[in-house]
Amino acid sequence: MNIEKRLQELRDLIRKYDYYYHVLDQPLISDVAYDQLLKELTEIEREYPQFVSEDSPTQRVGGTVLEGFTKIEHTLPMLSLSNAFNDGDLRSFDDRVRKVVNNREYIVEAKVDGLAASLTYEEGKLVLAATRGNGVVGEDITHNVRTIRSVPLVLRKPISIEVRGEIYMAKAHFAALNEVRLENEEAPFKNPRNAAAGSIRQLDSKIAAERTLDFVAYHHAIKDEEAVMTHAETLKNLRDLGFKVSEFVECKTIEEVIDSVRTIEAKRHSYAYDIDGAVIKVNQKTQYQTIGYTAKSPKWAIAYKFKAEEVITKIVDIVFQVGRTGQITPVAILEPVEVQGSTVSRATLHNEDYVKTKDIRVGDDVIIKKAGDIIPEVVAVIKENRTIQTPFTMIQQCPKCQAPLARVEKEADYYCTNPNCPAKQVENLIHFASRKAMNIEGLGERIIEHFYNEGYIKTIPDIYRLKNHREQLIVRAGFGEKSIDKLLENIDKSKHHPLHQLLFGLGIRYVGEKVAKVLAYHFDGLSDIIESDEESLKRIPEIGDKIAQSITDYFSQHETLEMIRELEDIGLSLRSINVQKEGIFSGKTFVITGKLEHFTRDQAQEEIEARGGKVTSSVSKKTDFVIVGEEAGSKKDKAEKLGVMMLDETSFMERIK
Repeated sequence: MNIEKRLQELRDLIRKYDYYYHVLDQPLISDVAYDQLLKELTEIEREYPQFVSEDSPTQRVGGTVLEGFTKIEHTLPMLSLSNAFNDGDLRSFDDRVRKVVNNREYIVEAKVDGLAASLTYEEGKLVLAATRGNGVVGEDITHNVRTIRSVPLVLRKPISIEVRGEIYMAKAHFAALNEVRLENEEAPFKNPRNAAAGSIRQLDSKIAAERTLDFVAYHHAIKDEEAVMTHAETLKNLRDLGFKVSEFVECKTIEEVIDSVRTIEAKRHSYAYDIDGAVIKVNQKTQYQTIGYTAKSPKWAIAYKFKAEEVITKIVDIVFQVGRTGQITPVAILEPVEVQGSTVSRATLHNEDYVKTKDIRVGDDVIIKKAGDIIPEVVAVIKENRTIQTPFTMIQQCPKCQAPLARVEKEADYYCTNPNCPAKQVENLIHFASRKAMNIEGLGERIIEHFYNEGYIKTIPDIYRLKNHREQLIVRAGFGEKSIDKLLENIDKSKHHPLHQLLFGLGIRYVGEKVAKVLAYHFDGLSDIIESDEESLKRIPEIGDKIAQSITDYFSQHETLEMIRELEDIGLSLRSINVQKEGIFSGKTFVITGKLEHFTRDQAQEEIEARGGKVTSSVSKKTDFVIVGEEAGSKKDKAEKLGVMMLDETSFMERIK
């Protein structure tokens, strides 16, 4: 076999599939087939390192660690846009343009809420990526941008060009990232933009790779006198070169512009990413020099800013939660209020610094919104309505065990100093029995707290020894023979759950539901994971340094190994026998909508995953099937619009048989 020829074939194929998947949303092959190609490429490059190139698809996993960021001076300034907030502002913008040029048309684009970046290509190869910075000087982020799969490392034409666009994080990836951070007692990111900004400025590119960033191109940086294309032609050209571009509309009049802005605003929540407005640009780029610039902004473009959906409610109380690691988090208890279609009654206040900076007090009227349309956040206090004058004071003792709290150096969080704090232990037990972990029906928070206080359950293995106390339990108030026997039956059933549920249930720091599934997929059993060192774990694409270290630290503790031995003696399945890597749904993506008669959503998801498929929360061109139950809503409508195959529950059941 000609090694160099095969390497080039694999790289070209993978680049093609990346373009169709990440840019056009039109996957050409299954995830399994794609992974096989990438695996072959990785193995050949490992065997022949002299043929590895910087633009190889294998280089997207990250691994470069910088000591600091290098300053980069932009060839042309990256200017900001002036803002419009109403129809009058847009008409005034049009008046200013018409005073200079008569024959003008406009392009309206959805404004992605991310951070601006500039990408430089030489003869079709990515050589430099930089942040906007102050518009004149930015920072070199090439090592991180290489990990973004919608950024082509090699253009579809071998040209030299500077492309500008927005780095962002999709809502689904933002939600998944924050779920992991909350599971690991880390402060969640406030919104996708902050998450993207924090990720792209990591010195370790592996962290950026794990965060799943995205890029949308909107501009070809050239001097005005060199412009020959219209802006619409530029966007189409950027797409042909391999970039994702934002949705855009061509308008002949300012009234058409206003209608287009309204349309984008009306469907802002249907986008897979956050948008905070619309950008209006004169289409004829040959007119830019004539229309001109201010000191900070071009006069031929303007950004229309949408209003954030905010509501007013009252803080009834501030309580304190104790997490599995002992982290103490203040939480605002709110008068229930509806925000963007859901009722909100609680909002995290993150830490002492957050509360004091915003001067939040019990009894205050506050403005809240959903950060990134997901997490309830206190935006501001309406101080003119204030009647309570007692400032917030951080507690000094654990609310559960009264042990002193300690604030970690250079961090904003307080922790309970008691290693045997009942709250930590109870939270661990609750997590272990929870729906996404061991899913022990009937063993909810209150029951666990009750059994813990009575001494029946102090550790995870104690859950499986609960049957030894059956006679004492069935005579206790609130229980009975039937309910206790059903609970014991559910506990016994959980012994045979898939390994990923046990891994997630153990509460290993940084090992959320997704990472647990990755581990169960890559290893034959728990013993293999225990025996793995950090380096072997980090060779798994989804496992970064922090996760690998956390796993090895956890399984290096004597108490952990003793607990695992007890669970094995009790009869828990510690092997990955229930993780099916191939099946009838291999490479297929499902969305479930509406109410199912014979399954819960989680049960349907388990059936799909057991047969090699995956379930996502939103319908897109990448979706293969939508399972439609009763009272299905917008997801069904979108599936019809996109031509995605829909299955009713009967058809789904026939397929899984």
